[in-house]
Amino acid sequence: MANLIQVELSKIIIDEKRQDQIIVLKEKKGDRQFPIVIGFLEASSIKLKLSGVKPPRPMTHDLLMVTIKEFGAKLDRLIIDKMVDNTFHAKLELKTKRGRSIVIDARPSDGLALAVRTEDALIFVEEEVLNQAEIFKS
Repeated sequence: MANLIQVELSKIIIDEKRQDQIIVLKEKKGDRQFPIVIGFLEASSIKLKLSGVKPPRPMTHDLLMVTIKEFGAKLDRLIIDKMVDNTFHAKLELKTKRGRSIVIDARPSDGLALAVRTEDALIFVEEEVLNQAEIFKS
């Protein structure tokens, strides 16, 4: 991987009248930001977790996190690694208890929904992707 820049979730913009929603990621040690358009369900899943709401039954992203944990792994980091035709691509990096690294292709929206469900998963973006994305200063 090239130069990775650590980012954090800055904003979630939900418009219930639209199917597509926007999340904004911000450089952790800088002021560059970029938006990612995601689906309503993924945005709702992220917002639900950040709001501290506990649904009576596991939601899809909660179920996946429990499954990962039960298989003896944890989400170590999410890497947004490319942009093709204005669509972001990402990888989930899982670490097993034995130190094995597992890389899984994922949509950034699902990766973010999983990352907010962990205490220590980091979020990165390839610098080339950050440079390609529509960047604005905070």
